[in-house]
Amino acid sequence: MKINLLNTPQGLRPLYDEDFDEKKKLRMGQIYAAEIRVPRNFEFHKKFFALINAGYSLLPERAQNGFRSVEGFRQYITVAAGYYTTYYSPRAKDWVEIPKSISFASMDEAEFSKCYDAVKDAIFAVLGDRVTEEVFERVLMNF
Repeated sequence: MKINLLNTPQGLRPLYDEDFDEKKKLRMGQIYAAEIRVPRNFEFHKKFFALINAGYSLLPERAQNGFRSVEGFRQYITVAAGYYTTYYSPRAKDWVEIPKSISFASMDEAEFSKCYDAVKDAIFAVLGDRVTEEVFERVLMNF
């Protein structure tokens, strides 16, 4: 069971109706163990994808074609930012870097924030002097 709780002076209380329905399933007098953590900000998660889309849109067409898609660019830039796992590929007979998942279950808010900043820096490294931060921020606002 997973529920969202709000901390109040009276104690923790369910945040949404669905959370209240889940809490009602708990028996009174029963002891339960809980792991408390702050959920990730969904709007910040969406901003990450806007960041990727903005970076991709500012690439020259030839560079975009080299990545084949926004998803290919996301994978490349995530690895370039240092968020990857290395696996040995017997077929390639070499080590392969696989981008880490940015799912809510894979990263907490603090790690995701660091990842966001590292990806932004990696995008600027790829774009080089072609785009100023001011222009990039304007483009980012359109996504």
